[in-house]
Amino acid sequence: MARIGMIGAGSWGTALTWLLTNNGHEVTVWSALAAEIEMLRREHEQKEKLPGVKLSETTAFTTELARAAEGMDLLVLAVPSPFTRSTSKQLCPLVREGQIIVNVAKGIEENTLLTLSQIIEQEIPQAEVAVLSGPSHAEEVGRGMPTAITAAARRKRTAEYVQNIFMSDVFRVYASPDVYGVELGAALKNVVALAAGIADGIGCGDNTKAALITRAIKEIAALGMKLGGHFETFYGLSGIGDLIVTCASMHSRNRRAGILIGQGKTIQEAMDEVHMVVEGVYSAKAAMELSARCGVPLPIIEQVNAVLFSGKSAVQAMNDLMMRDKKIEITDDIGWELPD
Repeated sequence: MARIGMIGAGSWGTALTWLLTNNGHEVTVWSALAAEIEMLRREHEQKEKLPGVKLSETTAFTTELARAAEGMDLLVLAVPSPFTRSTSKQLCPLVREGQIIVNVAKGIEENTLLTLSQIIEQEIPQAEVAVLSGPSHAEEVGRGMPTAITAAARRKRTAEYVQNIFMSDVFRVYASPDVYGVELGAALKNVVALAAGIADGIGCGDNTKAALITRAIKEIAALGMKLGGHFETFYGLSGIGDLIVTCASMHSRNRRAGILIGQGKTIQEAMDEVHMVVEGVYSAKAAMELSARCGVPLPIIEQVNAVLFSGKSAVQAMNDLMMRDKKIEITDDIGWELPD
C-alpha cells in the first residue's frame, strides 16, 4: 500500500482517487476550495463534476496542502493546466528530494511553450516527475470501465513504479521513456477535439470526423518528432488513442465546447456552458508558436486558432481546409508503379 496525495479534486482527480483506493492505496485529496472539500467530506462524491462515483470512507479530504503532500509516497498533480505553475510553487517547500510527482493534466503553457512536466521540474527541481496520459475519461474510469494508458518518465524505475501503483484489472498501464512526446500528444489532441466539436456544430458527419482525426495525428506526429518525440508515441495510447476518444465522446469538454462554438457561441459562452476548464483553448496558440518555431505546418490547428481568436466562421474554416492545395498522401519515395 502507498500513501498518495491527490492534488486537485476535479473530475479526473476524483476518478483517480476512486481507482487508487480500489487498488488498496491510502489517498488524501486536496483542493483550495473549502466548499468543494466540505462537499466531499459530507457526500464522499464530487456531486458537481463527477456525480455517481462514490469514494471510499477511508479517503481523506483537506484544504491544507501540507497535509496532502508531506510524507507521501507519491503525489498526483491533477489541477487544471492553467494552475499547474501556481500550484507547483506552493508545493515546492513541501516536496522532499526525489519525491515522485505524477502529472495527469494536459496542456502547454502559452507564454513559455513548456509542457506541464517541464513547468513542474522548473518550479520543483528536487522532484522526480512522471506523466500519465491516454484514452481515459473520468466518467468511465470512475465507474470501472476498462481502458489502457501510458505512464512516462525519464527513469525506467520511475515509470515502472507509477505503472505498478495505477495498474488494475480495469486500468492497464504501459511504461514509456518519451515524456515530451506523451505530453505533446495529450495537449494537441485537445485542440483537435475542439475542431471535431466545431465540425459537429456546423452539421458535419462521421466521414468528416474520421478524416479530421487521421490528418490531425499526422500533424501532431510531424511536429512532435521534429521536437524529439517518438513515432510510436503519437500512434500509441497517448497519441491516436487519446485523440480518438476525445474527438468522438460527449464526455470530452473540448468537443462539447467545440460544438457550441460551431453553433455560433463565443469561446467564453462555450466554456461557461461546459462548466469546466477547456484545455484546448489554452494550448491552441502555443501549438502555432511551436509550428512557427519548427517550420512544421499545422493546417487543422491553424484553422482552430482562426475560429477561436480571429473571428473566422467555422464554415469558412472548414472550406479553407478542404480547398487547400492538392497533396500526395504518401510522402516517402515509393514511386508510382507505372510511368506517366
